[in-house]
Amino acid sequence: MRQIKIFDTTLRDGEQTPGVNLNLAEKIQIARQLAILGIDVIEAGFPIASPGDFESVRAISCEVEGPTIAGLARAVPGDIQRAAKALEGGKNVRIHTFVATSPIHMKYKFRKKPNEILKMAVEAVELAKNLCPEVEFSAEDATRSEWPFLAEVLAAVIEAGADVVNIPDTVGYTFPEEYGRLISYLRDHVPGIDKVEISVHCHNDLGMAVANSLTAVRAGATQVEGAINGLGERAGNAAIEEIVMALNTRGDLFDAQTAVKTEHIYRTSRLVSTLSGVVIQPNKAIVGDNAFAHESGIHQDGVLKEASTYEIMRPESIGLTQSKLVLGKHSGRHAIRAKLEELGYKLSSEEMDKAYQRFIEMADKKKEVSVRDLEALVEEGLSEIPETYKLEYLHAITGDKTIPTATVKISKGDHVMEEAACASAGPVEAVFRAIERVVGLNLKLEEYNIRAVTSGQDALGEVTLKVRGNIKSYTGRGTSTDIIEASARAYLQAINKLVAGS
Repeated sequence: MRQIKIFDTTLRDGEQTPGVNLNLAEKIQIARQLAILGIDVIEAGFPIASPGDFESVRAISCEVEGPTIAGLARAVPGDIQRAAKALEGGKNVRIHTFVATSPIHMKYKFRKKPNEILKMAVEAVELAKNLCPEVEFSAEDATRSEWPFLAEVLAAVIEAGADVVNIPDTVGYTFPEEYGRLISYLRDHVPGIDKVEISVHCHNDLGMAVANSLTAVRAGATQVEGAINGLGERAGNAAIEEIVMALNTRGDLFDAQTAVKTEHIYRTSRLVSTLSGVVIQPNKAIVGDNAFAHESGIHQDGVLKEASTYEIMRPESIGLTQSKLVLGKHSGRHAIRAKLEELGYKLSSEEMDKAYQRFIEMADKKKEVSVRDLEALVEEGLSEIPETYKLEYLHAITGDKTIPTATVKISKGDHVMEEAACASAGPVEAVFRAIERVVGLNLKLEEYNIRAVTSGQDALGEVTLKVRGNIKSYTGRGTSTDIIEASARAYLQAINKLVAGS
């Protein structure tokens, strides 16, 4: 059975999702989880893009063990040298360099002739190979390139020392049959391609990213690139969890496998969703809330009799637990820690203290705490942002004949501040205005989303939002059985990110 490598670009292409802005601590946290998941290559960032990206690549290459760590670079000396500098402290590192090969990019973006692009590609690979033991070359917009020229470029970079050649569907243009033929054509027409990894990187503009990636595997690709939850530019990248589970479920078709430990998929997906602020749609394949839900009576009956009647994979295979956690306000710290470890969470003493305090607060409001409740309260605290401002007290008044008002007490260190505000739109707006008075900021609310995390009258509500400061936007997430409190927590988390400059 062929071994397919998984190249994760959540921290690079995934972070290019509009509204996503991860700080260094969050990127390291995701990278460590990707290592636990069994990802082969982590693209940690684009070092030339910003000092933050440079530091992310440097820190991850030094601190995260297991996967190869890659840094992206355009096919220009400055980019490549910067990437090499960021990677120089790492054990397993790769420079990933690229240049576009399609007529439209050569004409309008580069204003260069094909022979000039070919020269750029070769010189970039030669330089990268002198600075780094492993080099990947990507022919940007490969699927809109002329096949003979694309083959010529790939042959030249392989001769120059490339270890991996990537054939990206950069704008999500191609379809499975066409993409499969392209991969087969290149295998037949590129000298030396059998001695390197053939990688594919597909975007989802026409909803074909996963299908195209899987077709490429059948055609001979040996590395698949994508992002957790399908994050990425525009409509996103191929979703890694979908590719991995497709290969895992249909080994009879693909005769291929990955090194991914599938039982960590759900945990990884939740972490990325929490830290990115991008909510997973309920009907998302593999990791959506409805992925293993059965509404139809016929389906329910079948699953109860034999799960495989309507489930082609088991929830446990991705790390979902079917156990019921019965914990309440009298449960001890040890029991909570044990359950969290069972769920895959490894918390420091400080993180455990915060989680336990939130658990006690929740247990005072709910008769019973579920697994999903516990996961949600832990996930809220995953963002390693200094808690400059902390909610101490909240009181809101609303009604159909009452002007909504809110009073908040917020601490900053040892200093506690109290403010009140009213609003015409409702208690949430009043809370936000009161918070703004305390912190002295005037923010623009760009997005506000609310959903029930668990079921029942005491369901845990989750608020995700995005606010804009003077320069950029910041995401926040809050959970509570009281949706007004959840809103306040989310707003303060976004403000704390702003204050921290994250």
